[in-house]
Amino acid sequence: MSEDQIERETLIAAPPERDRRLTTNTASPPHISGRQRLILFVLLGAGFMLSVDFSILNVALPQVGAGVGLELTGLPWITSAYALPAAGFALVFGRMADLFGRRRLFLSGMVLLTGASLLGGFASNPEMLLTARALQGFATAMTIPAGLSLLTTTFAEGAIRDRVLGLNGALLSAGFTVGALVGGTLVSLLSWRAAFFINVPVAVVILLITPALISESRMPDRVRLDLPGAVTVTGGLLAVIYAIIEKNLPSAVVGVLLLTAFWMIELRSPAPLAPVRILRRPTVKWGNYAGLVIFTMEPAMIFLTTIYLQQTLGFSPLTTGLIFGVPGLAAVAAGVIAGRFIGRFGSRKVLTVGMSVQGLATLPLVFLGADRMWLAILIPALFIGFFGHVTSIVAYTVTGTSGLPNEEQGLATGLTSMTQQVAITIGIPVLSAVAATQSVELTGIHLALSVNVAVTLISVVFIWFGLRPRGGTPMPLKTP
Repeated sequence: MSEDQIERETLIAAPPERDRRLTTNTASPPHISGRQRLILFVLLGAGFMLSVDFSILNVALPQVGAGVGLELTGLPWITSAYALPAAGFALVFGRMADLFGRRRLFLSGMVLLTGASLLGGFASNPEMLLTARALQGFATAMTIPAGLSLLTTTFAEGAIRDRVLGLNGALLSAGFTVGALVGGTLVSLLSWRAAFFINVPVAVVILLITPALISESRMPDRVRLDLPGAVTVTGGLLAVIYAIIEKNLPSAVVGVLLLTAFWMIELRSPAPLAPVRILRRPTVKWGNYAGLVIFTMEPAMIFLTTIYLQQTLGFSPLTTGLIFGVPGLAAVAAGVIAGRFIGRFGSRKVLTVGMSVQGLATLPLVFLGADRMWLAILIPALFIGFFGHVTSIVAYTVTGTSGLPNEEQGLATGLTSMTQQVAITIGIPVLSAVAATQSVELTGIHLALSVNVAVTLISVVFIWFGLRPRGGTPMPLKTP
């Protein structure tokens, strides 16, 4: 066959780019079956409940502490006891979901959450309460990566998965807001114990429905858990997080040494917990770096702004919650439409634009004054910032889990969950320490928010270039 004939047949077989675009655009949208809708309802409901669980006690810490006889200096440990296992064990449990069954780990986490919530609700002393919070943290570390990997394996990579992850981001953000508002209401009308008991009926319903809806995942070949890797990464994360919370230098050194040992083990292990080839993937590496910045900076901004509203402007906790609640609607809206943005523009663009919006919306807060008239600047800035924040969350989740086979989705979602939990845990202590360097509280808030903006916007540049297509082959960031 001559070259001219080959070229003509190639042109016939492959229509021009314009025609291919028209064909793609006119195709019917992907369909979600009724069963998939039910699975989506269960898994998103579980994620929403866990996000509510994370924030529900924050507004009631004094009442909880008083109820069990915990001194004022011990109140931060009600949060830290939850955050340490939630962050330290997410990666290990995510990989265990791949190896031993995602549904099994998801249901085990729900059982543990039910028991922990009952223990917390009946707690009569600090030891029982802190044990319950730690068990809730373990349940979160088990359930979130397992549930997220069930989502990413139920819905194929592409437009549907992007929209599903967008809904997941919307409900997570709504859960944080609802948790803060519901926590105050429950404590006022009933007691702090209701903040624990509210989890139980929801978890029981999920436990009853899930086995009939979701089948167990299967590994083609049974692989043993990389125990040395699991021990070193978990110990290293716990030590580093503890060092940041408690400002403990020896713990930081131990954590760095353990994480270094983890990296060396993974290089040599025949069945590594987190294969280095995956950790080196630009989508995994830069996606999780983006998640670290997103979840470090925005919750810290919310915390500093809460201090500003209550200490500087003199608002009550209820009014403060309402001020955050109204802009929170933007977060829900962003989650709903972020998947469509990603399908049209690609997650690289959506991620960097979303982070830029989050950072630039924080910039006006650097100039907040001591007059309540500044609410006219604060509320619109929060509205815009929350929109960018949740858009970024969805984009980083899509980025960090894209291009990987189903048998490694637990690892991918374990990494993204670990990143989220670590960032939330360390962001407030780090920026609070920056603010504490100034003798005047408002000046310290200004300085910490300036650091927030600078870190976010500088990171945008790194992420943009880190996720650029390489070698003429586009990275799998834009979905059909």
